Amino acid sequence: MKVLANDGISKTGELALTEAGFEVLPNRVAQNHVINFINENNVDILLVRSTTKVRQDIIDACPSLKIIGRGGIGMDNIDVDYAKSKGIKVINTPTASSKSVAELVFGHFFALARFLHESNRLMPLEGETHFEAMKKSFSKAYELSGKTLGVIGFGSIGQEVVKMGIALGMKIKVLTKNPKTRVLTLDFFDGQSLNFEITSTNDMDAFLKDTDFISINTPKTNEYIIDTPQFEKMKDGVYIVNTARGGVINEVTLIDFIESEKVAGAALDVFESEPSPELPLLMNPALSLSPHVGGNTVDAQEKIGAELAEQIIKLQKETIR
Repeated sequence: MKVLANDGISKTGELALTEAGFEVLPNRVAQNHVINFINENNVDILLVRSTTKVRQDIIDACPSLKIIGRGGIGMDNIDVDYAKSKGIKVINTPTASSKSVAELVFGHFFALARFLHESNRLMPLEGETHFEAMKKSFSKAYELSGKTLGVIGFGSIGQEVVKMGIALGMKIKVLTKNPKTRVLTLDFFDGQSLNFEITSTNDMDAFLKDTDFISINTPKTNEYIIDTPQFEKMKDGVYIVNTARGGVINEVTLIDFIESEKVAGAALDVFESEPSPELPLLMNPALSLSPHVGGNTVDAQEKIGAELAEQIIKLQKETIR
């Protein structure tokens, strides 16, 4: 069976598939050439991440496809239900990149709380001439320990964010559509582990009250989760990080509340107009920005490749039976 990993696959995943008898094609195909390439090469399995879109046109035009795989948790770039209705198996790796995304959340929180995002921009330009002035302007920083962390979404990524917040000594709030309880286990270097029972709330007002740091970790939504009414109820000086999807937070309104100082700082790894973020976002000094790299670590990519390969090999064995 032929595999097109159009957005790439780790060496671990590629090796596992090759050893199991699959042919992993080395090509990377532009979106408008995907259909022709699949049909000309009789591709059986199409693997993507966030770049390649697998819509009805590809599904209808490529009868050779048997499996579509998404390296990551979100499946909004694949018409999942339609593919399944055509007898195509659809798989993803919902937990493989969770730790990497959670670490990026805190990378941004630390950068915002200590002005590192702005300091790194200004030091090469003004460090020699305005050192003392910058030192003074960046002195109103905060520790995360003892502050209240609010996490929107309680999936695998949200749970990892909560665990890291607990490890830092933060107070925890979680917001979900329906209240739920999860027992989270923190494992330590010496083999010890501790369990923490966390119960979420569906009360947005209670969630926002007195929350110092907010992390958005939800699937793609059809409407904003955070907009003017939510910003107005937040604590003055709140910090917000969005590593979920563009469109869960109103970016225009975010800028307004940054300018009014209701929001002390925010970080965006995903954007409404991705891959061309709006210029006012890119130029705002209160924003810490990254180009949708939440799961882009060597570690996560190795896990994703291995997990995709494992699922594909398992599906093949089940088909043979």
